[in-house]
Amino acid sequence: MTASPHAREILQIAAAAADSKGGLDLVALDVSGPLPLTDAFLLVTGHVERNVVAIASEVEDRLNEAGVKTLRREGKGEGRWVLLDFGDLVVHVFHEEDRMYYALERLWKDCPVLPIELPVHGAAE
Repeated sequence: MTASPHAREILQIAAAAADSKGGLDLVALDVSGPLPLTDAFLLVTGHVERNVVAIASEVEDRLNEAGVKTLRREGKGEGRWVLLDFGDLVVHVFHEEDRMYYALERLWKDCPVLPIELPVHGAAE
């Protein structure tokens, strides 16, 4: 199996949204093989709790604007690890310490990495 075109498309929207709010270390994994209910994970790091919540909110807003419904949201109140489930895509926004602790990249190391195309930020911005 491989991630669907729809999953790849919404992944790019989510990644751009996370990047616009200062999301760091973006990694996308194709989990369509081992997981029957979703195609891709997007892992993002935020500096502090407020940043984690801001990143998660921007991702959710942009995907909702693109017509993608949020199926489930967990952890937004704490701002340590926010999980956003959009069906084909699950976005994990972590605080730096929690990302290192849970190490999802290590857990899913056998899954292929999906390319992420982020907007180029110029010096004039």
